[in-house]
Amino acid sequence: MPTKKIKRSYRKVKYVFYKETLIDTKEHFFTFLGAFFGIGIIGFINSKYFVFNDNLFLIGSFGASSVLIYGAINSPLAQPRNLIGGHLVCAIVGVTVHKLIPNELWLSSALAVSLSIVFMQITKTLHPPGGATALIANIGSEKIKALGYIYVLSPVLTGVLILFLVALIFNNITPNRRYPVKKDYRKRIRFILGLKK
Repeated sequence: MPTKKIKRSYRKVKYVFYKETLIDTKEHFFTFLGAFFGIGIIGFINSKYFVFNDNLFLIGSFGASSVLIYGAINSPLAQPRNLIGGHLVCAIVGVTVHKLIPNELWLSSALAVSLSIVFMQITKTLHPPGGATALIANIGSEKIKALGYIYVLSPVLTGVLILFLVALIFNNITPNRRYPVKKDYRKRIRFILGLKK
């Protein structure tokens, strides 16, 4: 009897491991295209138009967002509300903390990230790269710090909107990819009411 359970468990583990490591070239291709064009467009705009104004358009947290919105498009953390809302909430928190505590880097950084996480939880906009957006407002270059609340609009909002628009295009080219993921509200309502399926 235990031998059968072990064999069954082994088959399940083998199947899950195999399923998780399958290479879907079409999926990887569109992930690559989305990330390439999303970051590429922001970088191009930065290099051609905003360098003269000392405005930085390309921030590190956009790379992490790209992993989610192009590579893990079904994740709740990759959905538009989380992508846009998470970055905006964190940018506002990051800039506010930097203005309140400008000379204590360790304290402003810790407060910016921890408060950002709490505010994303409260607003239901949890997006892990947002923590980096808040941190960048505190540890970024003098150009970034000098932007103040403009940082929320550019580079954060403008960059996130570019990433989002590119995600809408490249994540919906094939029938296998859908972004954003449509929620099944009927299931959610039935769950809340305690009804069976």
